[in-house]
Amino acid sequence: MTKPQRIGTIQRRTKETDISLRLVLDGSGEASISTGIGFFDHILEAFARHGLFDLQVEVDGDLHVDGHHTVEDVGICLGQAIQEAVGTKKGIRRFGTAYVPMDEALVRSVIDLSGRPYLAFEGFNIRSPMIGTYDTELTLEFFRSVAMQSQMTLHMHSLAEGNAHHIVEAACKAFGRALDEATQFDPRVSGVPSTKGSL
Repeated sequence: MTKPQRIGTIQRRTKETDISLRLVLDGSGEASISTGIGFFDHILEAFARHGLFDLQVEVDGDLHVDGHHTVEDVGICLGQAIQEAVGTKKGIRRFGTAYVPMDEALVRSVIDLSGRPYLAFEGFNIRSPMIGTYDTELTLEFFRSVAMQSQMTLHMHSLAEGNAHHIVEAACKAFGRALDEATQFDPRVSGVPSTKGSL
């Protein structure tokens, strides 16, 4: 019996951003991204490709101010879409871990779809303040928004550093791969993977 696709669809409009986001957990890595920030588009595509998610993101943001609202609000929407798509969490692995090297950079991402939002974001001493029009400080804001809105426990660690592009891209790839593992079905799991009976 084929399981139905797990999809999260979010529409969010504020005075700062207008966002349409669609996430298919059981996808093939196809992405259509338009945020107005070129490098942000690039790392969202990397997240989708390496997590094998299908992801569509359209944003009209107040980039005349800066990129903060756009990046943070996309994180909010992605977190909400993950929460919607995983649903009851019955039969999933729940935990996921990935290490991704990118030349001299190495990032580890560890996820627990626990229902308890928490972010540890450690070791990210990114020396370049900007990558194109992307403010590297917003990497923390993005992952914080995702973790809080998806109600996951997320540990992100930069274990080796160097080029800013490599560090941030490795982080998004590692997050995608860890999320893919955590959301996979395990045939040995009956019901929700928790001694409490719920997540």
